[in-house]
Amino acid sequence: MNIHHLEYFLEVIRQGSFSKAASTLYITQPSISKMIQNLEDELGVVLINRNVKPLELTDAGQAIVEQAQQIVTLVQNLTVKLDDVIQLKKGKIRLGVPPIAASSILPPILGEFKKNYSNIELQLVEYGSKKVELGVYDGTLDIGIVCTTPTKTDTFEFISFIEDPLKVIVHPEHPLAHNKQIDFADLRDESFVLYREDFSLYDHIHNRCKLAGFQPKIICETSQREFMTQMVAANLGVALLPGKICDQFDPKTIISIPFNDPQILLQLSIIWHKDRYLSFAARQWLQFVSKLLSAA
Repeated sequence: MNIHHLEYFLEVIRQGSFSKAASTLYITQPSISKMIQNLEDELGVVLINRNVKPLELTDAGQAIVEQAQQIVTLVQNLTVKLDDVIQLKKGKIRLGVPPIAASSILPPILGEFKKNYSNIELQLVEYGSKKVELGVYDGTLDIGIVCTTPTKTDTFEFISFIEDPLKVIVHPEHPLAHNKQIDFADLRDESFVLYREDFSLYDHIHNRCKLAGFQPKIICETSQREFMTQMVAANLGVALLPGKICDQFDPKTIISIPFNDPQILLQLSIIWHKDRYLSFAARQWLQFVSKLLSAA
């Protein structure tokens, strides 16, 4: 057994599929299947139930997955510490970002950072907040940006830096377009263009609809802001987006309407794992962003 066996095993569980894990790791599916089979043969137990989709852990798999993650994390920490010694002031940051932050808020910050730290490579991965939090937890991401306060405050350090209320966006000919404010109950009969389920805002919107006495009628789920706005501009449904994004829309094409209180807030936070070693590159990024946000 070597560390790659455990890394591949964890990635298969994370992705719920041999083919998706192979794609993520840039190897062939037969190769990763063979690695997992070798691991099972060496341990003398079946770790993964391959007869269901997504794949599930057996009882034996459940028993070793946490220990496997700890071993992988220890090896990763050792590697990063050595990189800091050997490659002073160089490195790579694996940064998980939700599409909302990636498209509107993050580019200026990343641009300024790159000017000051040209030797540090930024590897951006675009996920919903739930998957970003999971990636920071299991070590596949160094730092993440999420659209809410992290749920595991005993596990994560975090910096909150934006609170932006969501607004409803509608077509100019929509019956609600002339409202100055809106309640969730007003959306009972509307078709929603909603965030995907791995987004924290998906849960917040569902919960507010439930409190208003209805389940949202969802015509599609997406991670892309542009697709949301195109659907609304075609008068196919309504969507909810942060106010700063809504302020950019041409009212001839899309109308944005604020909610009455209580509002749903986009609360952007930077998160990192409390107990995982942070590389020089990751520490510099956090310090740089903290100073930038304090100045702003």
